[in-house]
Amino acid sequence: MALTESILAILHDLLPSQRPLGLHEPELGSSEKALVTDCLDSGWVSSVGQYVDRFEQELTAYTGIPHATATINGTAALHTCLVLANVTAGDEVLLPSLTFVGSANPVIYQNAIPHFTDCETETLGIDPQRLADYLQDITELRAGTCYNRHTDRPIRALMVVHVLGHPARMNELAEIAQHYRLTLIEDAAESLGSWRDDRHTGSWGHLAALSFNGNKIITSGGGGAVLTSDPELARQAKHITTTAKQSHPWALEHDATGYNYRLPNLNAALGCAQLAQLPKRLMQKRDLARQYAEAFVELTDVQLQTEPANCRSNHWLNLLLLPNAQERDRLLTAAHAAKILLRPFWTPLHQLPMFADAPHMSLPQTEALFARGVCLPSSAQLAKVAT
Repeated sequence: MALTESILAILHDLLPSQRPLGLHEPELGSSEKALVTDCLDSGWVSSVGQYVDRFEQELTAYTGIPHATATINGTAALHTCLVLANVTAGDEVLLPSLTFVGSANPVIYQNAIPHFTDCETETLGIDPQRLADYLQDITELRAGTCYNRHTDRPIRALMVVHVLGHPARMNELAEIAQHYRLTLIEDAAESLGSWRDDRHTGSWGHLAALSFNGNKIITSGGGGAVLTSDPELARQAKHITTTAKQSHPWALEHDATGYNYRLPNLNAALGCAQLAQLPKRLMQKRDLARQYAEAFVELTDVQLQTEPANCRSNHWLNLLLLPNAQERDRLLTAAHAAKILLRPFWTPLHQLPMFADAPHMSLPQTEALFARGVCLPSSAQLAKVAT
């Protein structure tokens, strides 16, 4: 039996469905309806209300990161992180090429330049050793600021992405950021519920961003959050995401350029209901990942991505690595015809037209993973179907 047919047979057996099978679908029920209805009844549906405060408090309690500022989406959260990291026009920001475009777009919002780095196969995140070697070769410190010798531009920040929910090698990457005087930002949009060395993702960086889009492990419809351990950065995050309005009973005074980025109370109510179910979701996701591993164990021509050592991943999306791009495309075509909506990796950012001139290191692992990777249906509720 050809490889594509073998994979489809496994998926049909594991995930029987009478409808198109999406990649990652939300699970909404009576608790979500109850809190959203309560919010509607209160009349406080915009960016002020009890659920916004509650959602932020519950995020800090869960992650162990002292401060959270809820935002309208994950991109807004990441943009806020860059603003607070003092990334300005002409600065470079190091980030992986193997990530969603939402990681790089906020860099452009600041008129800064994304500088793309390669990844490793174990974590799918930035390869620390290759990054260290690369920075040693192309950079120099001038008065405490890291400069790219080839472009003569400052490199201001290192943005680490926890790809598909798998924690990157944060201890090594944090050391690199410290050595090169880079502000460390964690794009943890995909990794709520993921831990490395008993620390939640987002706890190494000066700043971190979460996402609660409809395809994430929990959702508030849209939604994101800025996380930080620094109380002053937290104060600034809340201030600039609320149009930099100064506190006053009636006067509308603003003391800086601000953004209308606060999460509406209505979305926060949905987020609170979802966050209460996160432990259950994580158990379902681990069970689904285990079932995939068991189902594919005999198929030696493919490899299922597993969580890195010393990590507990949320298994946001399960990744299957095929032998080559031809097999990947054959599987994608056949699966979509069968209404199983598999997805390839994002096109590497350095291959997108708007980033064609952006600096980057050599990217062999990024290009190899893109050529071989297919994301499998990963909704938490599929584990119940498969049991």
